[in-house]
Amino acid sequence: MDGTQILTLGLGLEAPWVLKDQHLDTSVSPHRLDLYVEAERGSLYPCPECSEACPAHDFAAKTWRHLNFFQHHCYLHARVPRTKCPEHGVKCIEVPWARPGSDFTLLFEQVAMSLVKEMPVLAVSRQLEISDKRLWRIVHHYVGRLLGELDLSSVTTVGVNETASRRGQRYVTVFLDMHRKQEPVIFAVPGHGENAIEAFSAFLTAHGGDSDNVVEVVCDMSQAFLSGVAEHLPKAEITVDWFHILQAFTKRLDEVRKKKRREQGHPKSLRWALLKPMGKALATLERHADAVVKRWISGLTNARLEGMNGLFQAARSRARGYRNEANFIAMIYLIGSPIGRLFDQVKST
Repeated sequence: MDGTQILTLGLGLEAPWVLKDQHLDTSVSPHRLDLYVEAERGSLYPCPECSEACPAHDFAAKTWRHLNFFQHHCYLHARVPRTKCPEHGVKCIEVPWARPGSDFTLLFEQVAMSLVKEMPVLAVSRQLEISDKRLWRIVHHYVGRLLGELDLSSVTTVGVNETASRRGQRYVTVFLDMHRKQEPVIFAVPGHGENAIEAFSAFLTAHGGDSDNVVEVVCDMSQAFLSGVAEHLPKAEITVDWFHILQAFTKRLDEVRKKKRREQGHPKSLRWALLKPMGKALATLERHADAVVKRWISGLTNARLEGMNGLFQAARSRARGYRNEANFIAMIYLIGSPIGRLFDQVKST
């Protein structure tokens, strides 16, 4: 087996495509291997619309970045035909080694996505020697594509939590399917509050679900969340975890601690200052008593929400923040949603 046959097998080329030439340039840094692929003369190509075998109308030269050949950068070149279909006219065909509109081969993108799941995007971009902006375009393409394949028809219980996306009170709201044992994230959206619930309801409907099928929502005591659930998930009951009640009491005690530190001593008013915040916390508990009791009836807790939030913030910390919320949301999907598993299935086919 000669070098051309080895490279042909490595590229996975099939008729009518053949490897015609290759050139290794060691005068540049990094070294560059250029592979030239052509279709056999007189070949017919499937029309992108109807798959009818059609002759080529004309050709356009294109180049794709491929996986490195050992330490050398590798580029694939081909003259891509446009078919002349009797029914659909002149159309550019899809090549088997790259997706339409991409400057990278499918194998390159698969390796890039596998690395992005494990490493910060900036580190992957340095490893692959491409800009992080080009890498983010790859990430957003696959996240968007695989999101479209999510089936949410069985969603009945939802967990809602907000996670900080950057400094300055910037948040992303994350929704979990509480009955999904693995990869529970099903939606993430910039911002928080009632608008986030409304966006989730629309997303749920677009992916085969029904807002009327959601019978329970686990969330904190944010009035915006509660109002949003009442408006856009009307059949759902609210479950508030004891964690949020404990958080309310802790916050009020912390207010007293800070006041005491400022006053440097034990002022006469300390007892009343303590009772006043505790009164607020007790009022909060009384206002949400039914939702708190529901926690023991349903058995669902915020533990998964807080655990997933820890994973998202760890990724954000490793990346030293993200340029925008869209990038952060893409990583949330890769870390905690079924998208990662769907991408692995795509690679194996």
